[in-house]
Amino acid sequence: MKKLALAAALTAAASTAFAGSYAKDDVMMEAPVIVEETTQASSSAGIIVPLVLLALVVAAASSNN
Repeated sequence: MKKLALAAALTAAASTAFAGSYAKDDVMMEAPVIVEETTQASSSAGIIVPLVLLALVVAAASSNN
């Protein structure tokens, strides 16, 4: 009976010892996501292009008369 109990204890200990994987290098970790906030260079940057286009339209309209 003692040998049966010892064999059961060794079997239980051996099964938990090999429960993990041997391949430690196969673990794939995802790269962390880095969120970078952007700042606007100038508050009037969005108005320059429409003003230039408006100036071109005014110049073209005044040159036709």
